[in-house]
Amino acid sequence: MTIHSSKHQDDVDKNARSSYFNLPALDISVAFPQATPASKFPPCASDYYQFDDLLTLEEQAVRMKVRECMEKEIAPIMAEYWEKAEFPFHVIPKLGALRVTGGTIKGYGCPGHSVTGAAIATAEIARVDASCSTFILVHSSLAMLTIALCGSEEQKQKYLPSLAQLNTIACWALTEPGYGSDASALNTTATKVEGGWILEGQKRWIGNSTFADVLVIFARNTTTNQINGYLVKKDAPGLTVTKIENKIGLRIVQNGDILLKKVFVPDEDRLPGVNSFQDTSKVLAVSRVMVAWQPIGISMGVYDMCHRYLKERKQFGAPLAAFQINQQKLVQMLGNIQAMILVGWRLCKLYEKGAMTPGHASLGKSWITARARETVALGRELLGGNGILSDFLVAKAFCDIEPIYTYEGTYDINTLVTGREVTGIASFKPVVLAARSRL
Repeated sequence: MTIHSSKHQDDVDKNARSSYFNLPALDISVAFPQATPASKFPPCASDYYQFDDLLTLEEQAVRMKVRECMEKEIAPIMAEYWEKAEFPFHVIPKLGALRVTGGTIKGYGCPGHSVTGAAIATAEIARVDASCSTFILVHSSLAMLTIALCGSEEQKQKYLPSLAQLNTIACWALTEPGYGSDASALNTTATKVEGGWILEGQKRWIGNSTFADVLVIFARNTTTNQINGYLVKKDAPGLTVTKIENKIGLRIVQNGDILLKKVFVPDEDRLPGVNSFQDTSKVLAVSRVMVAWQPIGISMGVYDMCHRYLKERKQFGAPLAAFQINQQKLVQMLGNIQAMILVGWRLCKLYEKGAMTPGHASLGKSWITARARETVALGRELLGGNGILSDFLVAKAFCDIEPIYTYEGTYDINTLVTGREVTGIASFKPVVLAARSRL
């Protein structure tokens, strides 16, 4: 093709292009008929140690109900929406019908699952699509749980029933441009005025925020200098939210930048149970357990995809599953998953009996996400060229695990939480250097 000089870089003579330049891509089943894409999701082959034996009948039923819905309703569309970085709003009623939002919350139209049951639901959603699991987690394990643990009875009655049905959507806004790991130092302010509060500040990376009906906002009380929580309704005067573009992971999740310019919040929408950063930590302890089950689910989905692919795809006259090194990688992935499941299960049981500490939750989240990264990377190797196509799940999962490795406490910060607990010494801030070196 001959390219002529032009003022515009993309202004190429259309006549110079081939006749097939703008043809749509071949359907993946035609382009690569030797293996089945993830739109037809593979059966679960990753529960090698028969985890179902550790679940109650109710928890098993939740698992199968969520699995069936995700494989049928989400798997066929997830690659398309991930590529477009758009949210499939038409599936929200189907997700709501699963009755998993609200997780462990009892009453107010919420399912009241055990922590284990809620974790299993999280894993089954993430097994098919990590973005959908993040959407549910932000809405349920952060926003709804904050209202349930820290809200007034009136607030619970007003907000939770609709949120439990996914008739309304919520987000949870703690992180700011200048404060991520150091979230307790946040700058957004809440100033008391007659009849309510004025919020001023900025939030970043807030999932669901572009379309949330209710925004849980954390701000510093200018009188007490403590962190308080507020319920802000969409389209409140002075509130604007814009989508963060150009993400390489969790592309379906709509993360946003929130600007608060003299946003008035009435007194009845201040969360009375949030009076310091420690109160947000109560919510984060539970959500960190749920987040630990996301990489478990992602790894299960990747293994299931690789397990099927290696038996379908042939090279050198034999299925890829017949080669020793491929079997070794597959078994390494499988072993990781069994260990991850058992650590996650034990974390749930510690929480259910009131014995889980922040260090337990942080170790679980950090260790499991590290193993998931390794597992997904092995899956990427096993699929070769198809390992960079979202059609076969693994490439998408490879990207999606990265933000999960970072959010709800980075790997490093979570290790320091556990390190503080086991040594009794906090090491989050660097030691201030003396004015003169002893050397």
